[in-house]
Amino acid sequence: MDQTQRIDPNRTMLTGAPMLNDPLKTQAMGAFDPLKTTAMAPMVGNGKGLMAEVIPGREATMANGPAREQFVVEFTGAGTPIMAGMGGSARTPLNLCLVIDRSGSMEGAPLEYVKQACSFVVDMLGPNDILSIVTFEETVDVLMPPQRVTTKQAIKDGIQRLMPGNTTNLYDGLALGAQQVMGITDPGRATRLVVLTDGDPTAGIKDFSALVAHAGDIKQRGITCTFLGFGPDYNEELLASMAKRAGGNYYYIPRPELIPEVFRTELDKLMTSVARNLKMELKIARWVSLRSPQASPTGEVTLPLADLERGASIQQVFDFDFTNHPLGHYRIAYGKLTYDDLVSSKTEMIDLDFIIEFTADAARYTVAQNPRVQGAAQVALASKAVEKTILGMKTGMLTQMGAIQELQKTQMLLVQEGRTIEAQEVTMALRAIQSGDKSQAEKTLMGTMVHLDQGKKQQ
Repeated sequence: MDQTQRIDPNRTMLTGAPMLNDPLKTQAMGAFDPLKTTAMAPMVGNGKGLMAEVIPGREATMANGPAREQFVVEFTGAGTPIMAGMGGSARTPLNLCLVIDRSGSMEGAPLEYVKQACSFVVDMLGPNDILSIVTFEETVDVLMPPQRVTTKQAIKDGIQRLMPGNTTNLYDGLALGAQQVMGITDPGRATRLVVLTDGDPTAGIKDFSALVAHAGDIKQRGITCTFLGFGPDYNEELLASMAKRAGGNYYYIPRPELIPEVFRTELDKLMTSVARNLKMELKIARWVSLRSPQASPTGEVTLPLADLERGASIQQVFDFDFTNHPLGHYRIAYGKLTYDDLVSSKTEMIDLDFIIEFTADAARYTVAQNPRVQGAAQVALASKAVEKTILGMKTGMLTQMGAIQELQKTQMLLVQEGRTIEAQEVTMALRAIQSGDKSQAEKTLMGTMVHLDQGKKQQ
């Protein structure tokens, strides 16, 4: 782990002077360009796979009065994307567990879709990847313990022999899947549970909050979970909430012909992962508060972030309030990112400084906001707009035309910000609404919301 100095943002430090002991002041800084403040880890060639940048919305904000400013922290996976289909040693080896729902509601087409999907996954894996398979109905079983993918046809034959059972014990299926993945301790592997299901839990622990918390607990143990919903009847709110808490992805698969593309997308991300178990911690200074994300009473924020691939980035927006701050350059918050680096196979840490000048010059604090910060803030608002639209459709507060109008505005914003994948998902939802399939639209939009909340963008 990098040995970096721990800084208390509540203590005053004049540049070039010894640390003073006034705990009520933020750190006053010497002259520099705040727009170039960057915390950076070495690139892939130096053995590390992530870099970070702290971007203020403006170089200065108003002093001696109420002010507000946004910052964006952008984490980028170093290097260029390497597609999974290229093979070779350049890609990240996997530790993957397929968690398959074979309950009675899966009988017929849903289970056949799942078999197709799993066979497709097996074909994409190589002998350096480790795969395990867990199935769940009323009981949970290990179909295949963790092993290297060297006999693909035998694995696919085992999947094809799956038969539907009774009720749906999702909670214990996740727990058993996590056990398989945790048995492999190689730190250089991308780790993932992929859960395939079509319905609500009907056995074991069924409570919504308990299941979401269970997904979060698995994430705390270093295991990310992706959820795939099949058919028209599953609980999209539950699966999306679990995916969000588990740091993974959520996909709705209404038709079997979509299976190859969905899994190709998911495995391409996994096979080009450079960092996992990302956790950002932030401590705000005195005279400073956060509108979002919400800080604890002690001014601290802890944010688990999604795994990161080469060439992809994650943007996290911070919205600060300043009630009455004196003139000068100040460190308003201090943060750090810890993560498991899949390039160096070590746990790494990056320090993050949030610095801005407080000025009485209105011409400086009223300039246009940095476009990167403005764009990231707009994407965060788009996520809230999608959530509001879903809620309006579910409760009947939005008419069909009202939902279409709201989604068209969101779609335009996403296109403007280069979020083409999410814009395409909104297009799919619009078509579903226009054809009268509100359920399909809601399931699709849940995925859009999860993706936007992650703040991740492919370069």
